Amino acid sequence: MLEWLESLPHAAVLRHSGTAYLFVNAAHIASIGVLLGAIVALDLRLLGVFPALPLASAGPFLSRMAAAGLVLAMLTGFWLFSVRPAEYAANPAFLAKLGLLALGILNAAVLHRSRAWRRALGEPRVPLTVRAQAAGSMLVWLSAILAGRWIGFL
Repeated sequence: MLEWLESLPHAAVLRHSGTAYLFVNAAHIASIGVLLGAIVALDLRLLGVFPALPLASAGPFLSRMAAAGLVLAMLTGFWLFSVRPAEYAANPAFLAKLGLLALGILNAAVLHRSRAWRRALGEPRVPLTVRAQAAGSMLVWLSAILAGRWIGFL
């Protein structure tokens, strides 16, 4: 399957065009910036930083921005992965990054389905469980960034 993925036309475009690779890589980095910026801003607000920022409006907005960044980062990341899928699939840092991404997505899904999240949006005091998930979220997403940077060094 990895060989088939590497043989697809979109992978060949990136392998044979430094310019195309540059733009896809830049789009991947920009998407990660949107994702991480929104997540860190939301998590900091949930942890009590920026208390004047109304969580009822900022929470859903930042969540949607993070989701948009995640979708774009996954699409561009998959495109970059397709250039050398066998090498990436054997890279421990890449595998760690995928695991951390899954953990971050799971954490966000559990949080957004919880009653504690709905309470946090409607009350001035953020529940302890939401604050704990926000702290864990920042740790997981920042670790995913570090794992992503580590890929090129292994």
